[in-house]
Amino acid sequence: MPLTLDGPLTVAPSDVLTAPMPGLMFPATEPEPVRFCLNTATIRGQKLPLEQVVEIAAEAGYDAIEPWIDELEAFEAGGGDLAALGSRVRELGMSVEGAIGFFEWIVDDPARRAAGLERARADMERLRRFGGKRIAAPPFGAHETGSPPVSLSDAAERYAALCDVGERAGVTPLCEVWGFSANLSKLGEGMFVAAESGHPDACLLLDSYHLYKGGSPVEGLRFLSGDKLPIFHINDYPDIPRERIVDADRVWPGDGVAPLVPMLRILAEIGFSGYLSLELFHPDYWAMEPLAAARIGLEKLKDVVAAAH
Repeated sequence: MPLTLDGPLTVAPSDVLTAPMPGLMFPATEPEPVRFCLNTATIRGQKLPLEQVVEIAAEAGYDAIEPWIDELEAFEAGGGDLAALGSRVRELGMSVEGAIGFFEWIVDDPARRAAGLERARADMERLRRFGGKRIAAPPFGAHETGSPPVSLSDAAERYAALCDVGERAGVTPLCEVWGFSANLSKLGEGMFVAAESGHPDACLLLDSYHLYKGGSPVEGLRFLSGDKLPIFHINDYPDIPRERIVDADRVWPGDGVAPLVPMLRILAEIGFSGYLSLELFHPDYWAMEPLAAARIGLEKLKDVVAAAH
């Protein structure tokens, strides 16, 4: 039976203004305080044993460390017990939030990719013995100039396979954007690979330097959710064109031209509550007394975070 009206339907403006708006309501929450991590590259040039790096990070005041896998390998090769050292990390009030490894998970060659996943599994198991939670997964093997382009859809499937390896090992691989890479050099590409992988553990690892190097706008971070960024590599850089800037040019936070304050404000807006991990490769810093370098880096990082509030 058709609906009929006796007269014209009218709605008073006041009714529109006072009517309840449909949609979901979320309780307001305060963001968690930011935490600070030492990526061991920052004092890597001093070539210290891993156990000494742990003590330096704690004495300098960091909440966590992010070692490199080759440091764990060297420690075990010298007879060290990673589980015992991991216990020492926790005794000092820190955690092992991530690690830096290199394995060919993204390449087109099936044999190389299979070997890469096996290397990833071994690295993850070693990291797990140390108490680590996550490992970087950059586009290693498909990053060099002249490398053939890798389909992003294929990369997403391969990242899902890597996440499956991580799920079994108890370590989450973080899809890392490398700004200098022939593949996966932009924020949007990393977002595509992580999203299209369809894996519940999929996360990104971003870096202030790599965002600049790859030409990704800081505003692009607004399209992310903070819980998908458990670690964010933080550093500054001088006013050098992105085509010429290299890893060794990175400087202390606040000593360069990177838009760190707006970047940190956007991270706060999207709910970032992970770790800011200081990652530097500057030869002048590697020539410093390592505890002094670690302390200076943390002080300058805290100053930038305070300026963003």
